[in-house]
Amino acid sequence: MNHYETVFILNPVLSEDQIKETVKKYEDFLVSRGAKMVAKEDWGLKKLAYPIQNKKSGFYHLFEYQVAGEVINPLEVEFRRDERFMRYLTVKLDKHAIAWAEKRRNRDKQKA
Repeated sequence: MNHYETVFILNPVLSEDQIKETVKKYEDFLVSRGAKMVAKEDWGLKKLAYPIQNKKSGFYHLFEYQVAGEVINPLEVEFRRDERFMRYLTVKLDKHAIAWAEKRRNRDKQKA
């Protein structure tokens, strides 16, 4: 089981219910394939650095999870097929990145 982090940007024209439904769909997709969700973050509506599909903002979300490597390709195929996704990035975390992510999560909990 490898440790991964996926950040994705959803289309800003989606309603709050559609966003929750989309996030839940892909969380269930990962869990059904044996993933252990470590963290989920909703970063909210953010302005983009450059327009994507003529949109200037998007809803950012982060998943941090542990899963076998062969699950990543089917996940990204689903992202490409779904028109609600504007961009996504999946990164395999090494031990230093895992430690940094845990430190960031703890810092964010203290702020809240």
